Amino acid sequence: MTIHKEGRAIIISFFILLSAINLLVFYFISDHRIVTWCLGIVSFLYLIFIVRFFRKPARVLNTDENNIYAPADGTVMVIEETSENEYFKDKRIQVSIFMSVWNVHINWFPICGIIKYFKYHPGKFLVARVPKSSTENERTTAVLEDKNKRQILVRQIAGIVARRIICYAKEGSEVSQNSEMGFIRFGSRVDVFLPLGAKVHVELGQKTKGTQTIVATF
Repeated sequence: MTIHKEGRAIIISFFILLSAINLLVFYFISDHRIVTWCLGIVSFLYLIFIVRFFRKPARVLNTDENNIYAPADGTVMVIEETSENEYFKDKRIQVSIFMSVWNVHINWFPICGIIKYFKYHPGKFLVARVPKSSTENERTTAVLEDKNKRQILVRQIAGIVARRIICYAKEGSEVSQNSEMGFIRFGSRVDVFLPLGAKVHVELGQKTKGTQTIVATF
């Protein structure tokens, strides 16, 4: 396991900040040992949490042109037929994966193909579990088309504590299955919109592992 590139500067910044705070507290109130010890322990635990959040696990990247892999680690919270009104403007199967602060927050491309459409949407920071977060929160939308002209839509959605979505998708570019799509900081969700003919292989409440769990097949 390594640290993801999106977290390195943040971890260094927090380390410097926490170190400075602890040194100042130790210098000015060194007589109150219990205060300095408690602050040191809390700072250490907080730094461990930040490092853990930005972890990048080593995984074997599976590839199969008929499989649609999970784009994120998390819990399946939605499986339903719904209308997708941004790009397809028709009925699709929606599968949503919620990522808590304890999950790996890297996102991956579920299939290989061409990025046919990409758009960033500024928005609110509602709780990611509520349905309207899919259309009202800050989010990105990417549509992938494989060599057989099969298309899926992947939507990264910021949550109540997420304040930045990073997406590497560029319209017109070609991407590999299970290559990195981006990163969402501190709690969020990813929606996948599938063709109605796709066969879903996950269940509500199921834990997913990005690049490993087969969400559906074409």
